Amino acid sequence: MDLRTLDYFIIFGFFAIVLFIGVYVSKKSGKNSTEYFLSGRSMPWWLLGMSMVATTFSTDTPNLVTDFVRNTGVSGNWGWWCFLLTGMLTVFVYAKLWRKSNVNTDLEFYELRYGGKPASFLRKFRAIYLGLIFNVITMSAVTLAAIKIGGVMLDLEPWVTVVGAGLITVIFSALGGFKGVVYSDFLLFFVAMVGAIGAAFYLVNLPEVGGVSAMMSNELVKSKMDILPELSDTKMVITLLVIPLAVQWWSSWYPGGEPGGGGYIAQRMLAAKNENHAIGATFFFNIMHYALRPWPWILVALASLVVYPDIASIAEAFPNVSEDKLGHDLAYSAMLTKLPSGLLGLVLASLVAAYMSTISTQLNWGSSYIVFDFYKKQINPDATEKQMVNVGRLSTVILMVLSAFLALAMQNAMQIFDMLLLFGAGTGLIFILRWFWWRINAWTEISAMFASGILSILLKATPLGPMLFATDGGVFPDWGEIPFVMIITSIIWLTATFVTQPESKEVLQSFYKKIQPGGPGWSKVVDEAKTSGIEIDNGEKWTVPSGISAMLLGVVLIYSLMFSTGHWIYGKTTSAIIMSAIALVSGLLLIRVWGKMKDDIL
Repeated sequence: MDLRTLDYFIIFGFFAIVLFIGVYVSKKSGKNSTEYFLSGRSMPWWLLGMSMVATTFSTDTPNLVTDFVRNTGVSGNWGWWCFLLTGMLTVFVYAKLWRKSNVNTDLEFYELRYGGKPASFLRKFRAIYLGLIFNVITMSAVTLAAIKIGGVMLDLEPWVTVVGAGLITVIFSALGGFKGVVYSDFLLFFVAMVGAIGAAFYLVNLPEVGGVSAMMSNELVKSKMDILPELSDTKMVITLLVIPLAVQWWSSWYPGGEPGGGGYIAQRMLAAKNENHAIGATFFFNIMHYALRPWPWILVALASLVVYPDIASIAEAFPNVSEDKLGHDLAYSAMLTKLPSGLLGLVLASLVAAYMSTISTQLNWGSSYIVFDFYKKQINPDATEKQMVNVGRLSTVILMVLSAFLALAMQNAMQIFDMLLLFGAGTGLIFILRWFWWRINAWTEISAMFASGILSILLKATPLGPMLFATDGGVFPDWGEIPFVMIITSIIWLTATFVTQPESKEVLQSFYKKIQPGGPGWSKVVDEAKTSGIEIDNGEKWTVPSGISAMLLGVVLIYSLMFSTGHWIYGKTTSAIIMSAIALVSGLLLIRVWGKMKDDIL
């Protein structure tokens, strides 16, 4: 691959702008912890929405999509497309609740909703569990993708990529804080979108690919391009469609797709000007994330089947790539090496943008847990704002170093995706119910967290997993792994909920007064308060039924947009028109439902 002066100018120009943003906002970001982690809760919806999209671009996402397409076809993406359901539930039900909570991190919620030592333990433990362990694993997946891109496109040794990309990102993140992340994400959004679309257009029209029509007539591509799995293949339907849509979206905790919102999505909702802006940001994010953005990556992945039909052909074309990093996900980077000067520089800048956006978000989010939920809570309750900002900057560096070392030991993106899904299986329903059912307590979450974690380790790190779920010879079908963990975990947390004491009346009444979630799940608390002569304002009308209606319409709208976009690209005009019409009708109905409920919500 031949980088020209124009390519270097684009790449280094981008680096200079991003570092300038970090330095420019560093003084204001360092004023206090709220500025450093939430930008003073003053962000508009459009800026936060673009930031959510830019953050989830990531360098590992196109690799993951490519891995899915080359292994199981376009329909393999339902493994993450299913999280649209929880995304829409967050938009129309949970976004307003998170913003009303006014907490600094979503983990601070634990001591708002629960009480006593269990709540304190849960908050501190999850600060390390999520902010350190899960966060480092997620960042290592992103860094692994950067290693593969650097190896294939620039012939760089893994450690060179890690040090080079990581050093610039950690300096930027430590200086600029959340405001620097969001401001730079505005630039990254456009760079990444233009780069992804430009690359897809050029690569599909390579002479060896021959354009969309020729590509789709290729036998290797024809078997991979269906958006839905072949209905006659029962195993594939269960694995790729039934499990994700019936079980996975509500039962699994996954970064960026947390049931009920959470993580860096919650961080952005908490940074919004008000509830209205929190809802607008998450809605914009879900439209872009699911309906439009996947298709440039999918097209490149399909084209890669023509140019590099198997892993052996990738290995032959790139002999310097170490064997432990070879995989189908490498095909995306391999295709990008065929871009011309100028577009190549823009795409490399877009990949750098994706890497920096995701890592800087994960670093700021993870360090917010360490600062607010561990350091100030456990080590130094009297910490000054300056001390908290300094600890935030130090933890940012430590998180980056740990994720870099782990990335060097990993092999492919799908491996990490599957591991994270299994670790969170069975916990998601708690995050949905805890806002609306008084009986959920701290022990519910503690038991679920440990149950899913221990079960996942047993299945992934011991002979128990292959014995139960091996592709050939396992006791159960291999697709049963997530349902198995979900069922066992659910039985454990339901048992723990009913054998332990509920939260105290004072804690429950305080939470209800602040959040006013409403609904039958809180009727016992409201009635007991009234009996005791305590005034609890029922507040606004309970909007969850309307919110669920809006959620379902939003799901239909975005999935139909996703299908119609694919069918227009495939040249399937009739089905594209039908899907577009469904999108239009569902969009109009959604506007009508939203118009009726917004006065109660906002």
